[in-house]
Amino acid sequence: MFGSIGMPELIAIFIVVLLIFGPTKLPDLGRSLGEAIRGLKKAMSEPDKGNLDGPDSSEKSSESSKSHTG
Repeated sequence: MFGSIGMPELIAIFIVVLLIFGPTKLPDLGRSLGEAIRGLKKAMSEPDKGNLDGPDSSEKSSESSKSHTG
């Protein structure tokens, strides 16, 4: 489907994006897109760390925050 996109189509897409966002927002848009892709790759390569501390870790953190507040 996307294999038939050539150089003229990419130039037309770039011109439309440039007209929509403007030349001042384009570097910010590219930077945020790059950071999002980098974060996604990092999240996909790291193992799931969701439950390594055990079930009591959330109770301990809530108890410690309660003792500090009052």
